[in-house]
Amino acid sequence: MTQISDPKIAFAYLRPACVLLTREPTVTNVEMLGAQLRDVSDATLQQLQEYVLFPLRFTLKVPGPKREGLVQAVTEAMSYVLENTCVQSWETLRDLFSELCLCLCSPADPGKPAATSEELKLSVLKSLDALLHSAYGDIVFKLYEPVMLPGLGAAISLLLALGEQEKCRSVQAAALKCLQALTLQCDCTRDHVVPAAEDECVIGSTMASFLPGVTMAVARIITGDMRQGHAVTVRAIKVWSQTVGLVMDDVQLQACGPGEAPSPDLGRVGALVVQRTQEWAKSTSGRLAVLLKKIISCTSAHQHWRVRLETVELADHLLARCSQSLGECVGPLLEALVGAINDEEPRVRERCELALRQISQRSQRPSGGVDSATKNSSSSQTFTDVLSENLHALATSLPRLMRTSDDQKKLFVLNVFLGYLKVLGPLVSVVLNSAAHLERISKALMQVLELDVMDVRIVEERSCASAIETSSGSAHTQRKHFLYFTDEKVFSALMEICRTLGYYGNIYLLTDHFLDLYRESSAYRKQAAMVLNEIVRGAAGIAVTAGVRGLEDEGPGRCAPPTQEELRAAVVSVMEEYTSLSNWHLVTVSEETDAERQEQQLLSPSRLLPISNSDGSITNTNALQVIASSSSSPSSSSSTCTVRQLNSNIWQLCIQLEGVACFAQALGRDFRPLLMTSLYPVLEKAGDETLLVSQAALGSMWGISDACGYASLKDLINDNSDYLLNDVSLNLQRLSLYPQAPRVLSVMLAHSDASLLPLVGDIVQDVLLALDLSYDNTAALFCSVLHALMKALVRWFPPSPGKTAEASRSRTSSTEQEVFDVRQFLLEYRKQKELAEGIGIEEDDTEDPVVPPQVQCDEDADGPDVKAELPSHLRITKDVVERCVHLLSEPSLRLRLKVLDVLELCVCVLSERENELLPMAHRCWPALLQRLTADDPLAVLRAFRVLCTLGETCGDFLRRRVSKEVLPKLTSSLARQAPVSARAGPVYTHTLAYKLQLAVLQGLGSLCLRLDLAEPDLDAVCETCLPYLSCRQPVRLQEACLSVFRHLIQVDPDAFWFTLNELHCPFSYTPPHPDLQPVLLNGMGRPRDEYSDNVLKLLREEFGQPASHPDKGQADE
Repeated sequence: MTQISDPKIAFAYLRPACVLLTREPTVTNVEMLGAQLRDVSDATLQQLQEYVLFPLRFTLKVPGPKREGLVQAVTEAMSYVLENTCVQSWETLRDLFSELCLCLCSPADPGKPAATSEELKLSVLKSLDALLHSAYGDIVFKLYEPVMLPGLGAAISLLLALGEQEKCRSVQAAALKCLQALTLQCDCTRDHVVPAAEDECVIGSTMASFLPGVTMAVARIITGDMRQGHAVTVRAIKVWSQTVGLVMDDVQLQACGPGEAPSPDLGRVGALVVQRTQEWAKSTSGRLAVLLKKIISCTSAHQHWRVRLETVELADHLLARCSQSLGECVGPLLEALVGAINDEEPRVRERCELALRQISQRSQRPSGGVDSATKNSSSSQTFTDVLSENLHALATSLPRLMRTSDDQKKLFVLNVFLGYLKVLGPLVSVVLNSAAHLERISKALMQVLELDVMDVRIVEERSCASAIETSSGSAHTQRKHFLYFTDEKVFSALMEICRTLGYYGNIYLLTDHFLDLYRESSAYRKQAAMVLNEIVRGAAGIAVTAGVRGLEDEGPGRCAPPTQEELRAAVVSVMEEYTSLSNWHLVTVSEETDAERQEQQLLSPSRLLPISNSDGSITNTNALQVIASSSSSPSSSSSTCTVRQLNSNIWQLCIQLEGVACFAQALGRDFRPLLMTSLYPVLEKAGDETLLVSQAALGSMWGISDACGYASLKDLINDNSDYLLNDVSLNLQRLSLYPQAPRVLSVMLAHSDASLLPLVGDIVQDVLLALDLSYDNTAALFCSVLHALMKALVRWFPPSPGKTAEASRSRTSSTEQEVFDVRQFLLEYRKQKELAEGIGIEEDDTEDPVVPPQVQCDEDADGPDVKAELPSHLRITKDVVERCVHLLSEPSLRLRLKVLDVLELCVCVLSERENELLPMAHRCWPALLQRLTADDPLAVLRAFRVLCTLGETCGDFLRRRVSKEVLPKLTSSLARQAPVSARAGPVYTHTLAYKLQLAVLQGLGSLCLRLDLAEPDLDAVCETCLPYLSCRQPVRLQEACLSVFRHLIQVDPDAFWFTLNELHCPFSYTPPHPDLQPVLLNGMGRPRDEYSDNVLKLLREEFGQPASHPDKGQADE
């Protein structure tokens, strides 16, 4: 339907509805008029505006209470008219403004909003917004004349109350939008009146009267309940920013000058007029600064990015318009901007960078002439000074803020700190030339980065060989625990601050300063090392994001990035400090163990015999050096160190090891020449027994390997093995000075390959010679080296499956075939019976001729005895076994356990050569037997493991020895402990006796199978293990016992089928023929008992007996 464009026709069309509404103000009549209004064109409606608005306004003016539905219908119809027409009469604007405000306020208390529905409030606010947008020409500026101050103040108070107290978000947002429209600062898409400079000054002067109330109320909205939603908060920030920017505009304050006194005609209204003098601006700036800090602290770390973006807009708007009048607010505003430069939202970061760039350009924009150039230079200098002073102030308050704020606030503060550095850019080097700034920043970092070193687990955790030998390309990084923060993001921000300092600052100045702090106090050492590591990375441009362009382009004293030589010189100076004796060889153990005690004995040169022959003068020289170094050591014994000191030392070493990796990353392949001095100390710590230190060293090795272009740790060590082994060889001769040398050799063996063996051969012989000459002092120190060596040999020369295993498999398969061949069994039985009765003896003579050829072969072998030379790894293994035989009787339990481990590895290496293995087993047997039968339970455990390994490789050679000397002791021990473990509770599984039982049961079955023990021995083992089939035994002992029986069944299935059925037989066997005797077993008909479950399990798994039986249900319950 086309709209009516003829005013006369439109008037005739609308007149009945207008008259009816005037006579009968009802909702129906209002809706009818509203529907007809939509049939009239906008131009025609503009001519009939006053006529149409009259009945609507008349309805609102009717005395007495009115229904909310009627008022809402009227305001909606009025909104349509105002949105599509212009108000050209000041009287209409004024009256409508007053009437709509009356619809919002309470009749009883006009200063407060009425308790009406949210829909009505929203409709009135929509009409009010439409009215302010429809004001035509200059009539809107009459709202800001002094005479309108009371009415304007009432409207502003109502809107602020609705925005602050209303629960509905839509009403809050609409009220705040009306406030924007009231100050002509609306940002919607409709057309707006653009005020001239004079009109804007009038509006600013008028709004100055309401500035305190507006800013305080809106600040409460901004910092209010988070549940109000981000849209309300964003709108409130806009109102605050635009209102303050309007009233405190620098141009307006300069143009206004000293204000004229208000006209006497105003009467009491004149008291509301505010004169924007310099004194007023200064005092107002101070009050606004308080509110601004509160707002920024609440919004800068807000969860929603739009709020953070609007905070950036606020800072940019106020700095652009009010930088002079809001002098006290410049600092917080800059802080808000630089804090957002590291925001996680790209749109916030981009807007922030743009704002900072514009601020920098404004501060440097020339105005012409010498005076203006001087002014420009001063402005730029002032802006830089503000940034540097803010940085200094923030560094001063940083420790306090980190102690008292929550993690979110801490992260914001650090982002602000980082933002200042990025905004200053290369000017950071100029700022750091100030001793006050550098001192304050460095001390702040020292206090904030203080570690929590009270965790006792740090000093308790110990590394093991398997941890050292990890081949993973990504090393484990231990998470640090700090005193003043827990969030990992806070630590990341601090590290980025340090990298940014290194990126923009003078590398020499920074390294010298923080090295001074490193040396100054042990309390600062760990923090200074962390900072130095990141400064070097930052100087190399690693993990650094560029700052804001603008200041750096024009700033004086731009610092060029360091050259590779300068970076290398800085790295060398820091590494020399890190690896110095007093900072590298720190005490990390809490108490003296056997190994440490022996190492301390090594530090006494009078008791030390060098590996190679040397004269006494060298020994005396070493003695003097040891005394000097030990006297200068900060702590002479680990027993005097507290947990705090030990943890501090551990973390210091970890941080320094991380630093070596950082330096390698910074220099890249240029770090290779430094490997001659840096790799050996790192390998020392990779062999440290403290877990954190060894992990950090391993991570450092991986970092060095990647940075220097090596594919793996193996390549790193092999490529540098010549001078590493040279250092190891020299240091082994001076163990009093270098007790860590064996650890370096162990780490090299753990991470290298067989190509290292020819180079290591001489050193191994030196170690073995040292054991021969002074094994009482050096055994504990060198056993770890021998253990690492043998593990490496097992890895480099893995044994192939032994012949005994193949024989066992063939024996097992033949036995399984015999089970099913009953006919062959009966024929064999008949033959054996005839032989026993003397029938067919003459047939045995056919086997005699086999013997002479064998004898002849033996005689032929007695020819020239030319024995092939053994490979080097077998020769080394034989030499190691010879030392192990002697060391197995050492008083130290820890040493005996380590020797047993070494011996087990030796067996694995020699398993390929039976001619070498069997004599070795014979030599070791007496000492090993003592460990098996008369030693500490821990040693028995380890010795039994060696015995199992020997059984797998030697086979029949040990059968008689094990049968007579070992098996009786083991079976008697198991028999004694069976009742104890059956009655014990859950705590028993943590005892050494339980672990010994478990180890023996787990290895006994395979031992019996490998050695092919005779029937009496198997019967003894069976009798001993039967009690462990009880369900009262611990579960793992039952599982281990089942394993024993599975192995025994492979040796003699018939005998153990009978044994198990004698214990519990779930079936009654019916003979297939009446002439056959019935089978009667003791286990038949026996009720379910403690052995039933495990016996049935073995019978089902090993003999395939069906599960269906009358007693089966009971057995499985």
